[in-house]
Amino acid sequence: MKKLLIAVASASALFASAAQAEKWDMPMAYSATNFHSEHGVIFADKVREYTDGKVDITIHPGGSLFGGGDIKRAVQTGQAPIGERIMSAHANEDAIYNWDNLPFLATTYEAGAKLWEAAKGPVNKHLNEINLVALYTCPWPGQGFYFKKEVNSAKDVAGTKLRSYNAATAQVIESLGGTPVQIEAAELTQALATGVADGFISSGSTGYDRKVWEHLSHYYKVSAWQPRNYVMVNKGVWDGLDADTQAGLQKAADETAASCTAKSEELSDWYYEQLAENGMSVIDASDEFRAELEAIGATMQAEWLESTGEDGKAIMDAYKGM
Repeated sequence: MKKLLIAVASASALFASAAQAEKWDMPMAYSATNFHSEHGVIFADKVREYTDGKVDITIHPGGSLFGGGDIKRAVQTGQAPIGERIMSAHANEDAIYNWDNLPFLATTYEAGAKLWEAAKGPVNKHLNEINLVALYTCPWPGQGFYFKKEVNSAKDVAGTKLRSYNAATAQVIESLGGTPVQIEAAELTQALATGVADGFISSGSTGYDRKVWEHLSHYYKVSAWQPRNYVMVNKGVWDGLDADTQAGLQKAADETAASCTAKSEELSDWYYEQLAENGMSVIDASDEFRAELEAIGATMQAEWLESTGEDGKAIMDAYKGM
């Protein structure tokens, strides 16, 4: 009888715990095999552990629950309590979110970490105003250029249709004389196959994930910037959690951020090797092309500082003071 009572009590406790668990769906924009999505799974596992099962997150990669362009609004409005998106995709709404896409400001992982540390406070202030909280960020490898031809300067880019993923990439493309085409990563392969785009700006990761060697021939290493994806939570949902649950989520977030960043750095050169092994020409940009890009970057940095006012200045001053 005593054993039976203990068993019943244990079952009741487990049932109560399960009943109290919050079930969260987490939309993500990139494929399940991309390291960002893989770390979404790692994050969800850590959250279950560190919140004692109070929060149970199910990952939906590849835009399967909400398309990349819809994830932020879904989290803002509570259609999903949590989600992941590349932060600079919001720069057309508020220039502050372009902090990590200023060409040649932070081109290494060490510099990128310092820039996020400088930007974290002002960026979260702006996110809080639109009902979001950033739990963690993770950088992509450095950004370069994919083409179906040899490119040595801006004159070779003129008239080319290039996929853009935010306002910054669109500005770079336009400054080079190309035509930007807004395309989500999940739609990139089809866009290349049908001629909607002739190339794009991104890291080796996107090219590898999408097997772009089937349509393109050249990748130019520039590492102009390292854009970051971020995991966001609806602020109302976040504020409704008790302090211990928030602490558990944040611990999971901090550990996942460190692991994801290390994985990004580990994969950076490996992606180049895979592109080359599959027949692409993977080379450094010419001195002329790089100089043109650096001039565009200087203009973009100045314009960003002007458009973001005191918050932008605070980020830049803090970063340069590190």
